[in-house]
Amino acid sequence: MERVDHDAELMLRYASGDVGAFERLYARHKGPLYRYLLRQVHDPAIASDLFQEVWSRIIAARNRYEIRAKFATFLFQVAHHCTIDHYRRRRTLPGEESFDEKSSIEIEPASPEHEQPDRIAERGEQQSALLAAIAALPAEQREAFLLREEAGLDVEEIARVTGVGIETAKSRVRYAIRKLRHALAERATAPAVTIEEAVAESPCARDMSG
Repeated sequence: MERVDHDAELMLRYASGDVGAFERLYARHKGPLYRYLLRQVHDPAIASDLFQEVWSRIIAARNRYEIRAKFATFLFQVAHHCTIDHYRRRRTLPGEESFDEKSSIEIEPASPEHEQPDRIAERGEQQSALLAAIAALPAEQREAFLLREEAGLDVEEIARVTGVGIETAKSRVRYAIRKLRHALAERATAPAVTIEEAVAESPCARDMSG
């Protein structure tokens, strides 16, 4: 087994009764988790409800928790299922776009750091443009991108969270980056901000991150 990450150790300590360990986990992951949910459902009230539901499920699962992956992978897998359950309750799915990854696979060279879409959006108006571009992505691509940027997961972990093959996860991330890069290409010479900084401008996001 790979080396246990520190967050997984904290979860085990919490399962043994260390409430402080949970507080550290919560403080570390609340911002990325809320931003992920907000970008998925596009509604602060629903995102807040799902945020509470995710942590409730984490707490309920503490005595059954086993280290099978990074804690972040476990956390965002729970978040993924909560989001899917939300849309099922509404009898709809997040995004109606048809997307056939297998029919249009193309190989694209990796871009330099300064060309990554979350690094080329300027402040102010372009923060809104970046978030609008993310919202416009097909649901599967948006989620894969957010898991990469917000949760810090690699392709294998994204595949585990979303229940797809590694190549499918890789394809979704690649298509998302390409579409965001194209959407922001005209603004590429402006000062850079990250997705986290852009989302943090929202009062709701600041409340969750504080």
